[in-house]
Amino acid sequence: MSAGIHKPVLLTETIEFLRAERKGLYLDCTLGLGGHARAILEQNPESHLVGFDMDESALLRAEENLNGFADRIELYHSDFRNIPDLDLDFQLVQGVLFDLGISSFQLDTPERGFSYNQEGPLDMRMDLRGRFTAAKIVNKYSEHKLAQIFFDYGELRQSRKLASAIVSKRKIQKIETTTQLFRIVEAVCHWRPQRGKTHPAARVFQALRIEVNQELAGLEDFIEHTTNRLSAGARVVGISFHSLEDRIVKHTFSRLASDQGHTPVLSVLTKKPVLPSESEVTDNFRSRSAKLRAAERM
Repeated sequence: MSAGIHKPVLLTETIEFLRAERKGLYLDCTLGLGGHARAILEQNPESHLVGFDMDESALLRAEENLNGFADRIELYHSDFRNIPDLDLDFQLVQGVLFDLGISSFQLDTPERGFSYNQEGPLDMRMDLRGRFTAAKIVNKYSEHKLAQIFFDYGELRQSRKLASAIVSKRKIQKIETTTQLFRIVEAVCHWRPQRGKTHPAARVFQALRIEVNQELAGLEDFIEHTTNRLSAGARVVGISFHSLEDRIVKHTFSRLASDQGHTPVLSVLTKKPVLPSESEVTDNFRSRSAKLRAAERM
């Protein structure tokens, strides 16, 4: 297994917007390997952090990486959308971070099936306790439903054509590996490398991953319910990696900051999303699509 080097994205900006130098409790809703969490804990020796992740393998690695802070952290193998229901004293929370999407650790583990660049099973489960895999979607969903997923979650122009090709291919042989699916995508989309253009397989794999893990479901409710339980001055920072997630974060922050029909509970700190610097993208190419938005509880 290869995990690559862990480089948390927009790290300096995240710490600044969280105002992590303040003593208190911080929630890292998508812990990953713990890069952001470590930086938060290093800001103030009296701060504590509660971390969550659906991926048990990542959580175990994060526990190792945060070993020096064992007396100041609590880690949970849990979906962050369950956080509002936990018995936490939200009045102590100074900052909430959710870093959405997939981690380099997951992409660089072929047997998880997240990357179209490596041979592996069509799995894509962030939480291996679940039974619903990408292979089940590809081999069981109707042509219409496949096309809808590729269009809605991958914004793929050739969604209907690809769905039709997949249904035809699976009648002959089950599609069970990343390589099999990748070849179908390339054949359908006639891909030729172009500067600034995303490989269509990236869109297809993104769409399947979102469907497998239901990544967009409940995100808006999570932000609202968590925000409503925070004290004034607490900061909320969200990092997203594609337009679908970013749109939900943007609109939810804006709605909670408006005075139409209710008292505003948020003050938006980022009128436009904060993007990685050129030097960060050069150092970590996977950061190129990251967008950070931040708000403060009123």
